[in-house]
Amino acid sequence: MLPALALTLGGPAATTPAFVLADGSGPPRQGTTARVQATIEALVVIFTCADTDAWGTLHGRDAPVYTEECVEIFLAPGAGDPRDYFEFELSPRGVFFDAKIHNPTGRRESMSADLKWKAQGATWKADVDKPRSRWTAEIRLPWTALGYAEISRVPRAWRLNLYRIDRPRDGASPEYSCWSPTLATPPNFHLPTRFGMLQLR
Repeated sequence: MLPALALTLGGPAATTPAFVLADGSGPPRQGTTARVQATIEALVVIFTCADTDAWGTLHGRDAPVYTEECVEIFLAPGAGDPRDYFEFELSPRGVFFDAKIHNPTGRRESMSADLKWKAQGATWKADVDKPRSRWTAEIRLPWTALGYAEISRVPRAWRLNLYRIDRPRDGASPEYSCWSPTLATPPNFHLPTRFGMLQLR
């Protein structure tokens, strides 16, 4: 069964259960949770990541932060398995990546990414708290950036998945964790049939 979140537009945030390893085999060494809120203006996701060494070297929007450490949001309107969806990523250094993904077969081999697309009005911030061995990431996505100029037109059903890549600098194996496990080996986040459900009320 796919995980689900129900949010009230303009209401309080909901907190996900702790993320699990992408293959569904159990908890990661360094845990993650996310708070998700649907305001009248935007969808807001705040990740809290346990991390003894949050790091990054990349700079500039759309740098490939997925090659280091990051959190990710995959999002698509509608309740069906999407073939087109948005991808957003943020690193501990505050480097933001946004793209539109076309995935006609629902498999990574067929997907393409439009890196020229920009989520206009999106805001983001990351904060590394070394004394508490954690970092947080906040991404705010205006409904207008997702194609909806009026709140009355925002779909009530969405497909959503939330991810984390924790990549130790010492060469140890990286951890791929998520809200809705994709159950793939090797890890693969681009499996839209495994996106969870987001319902707006």
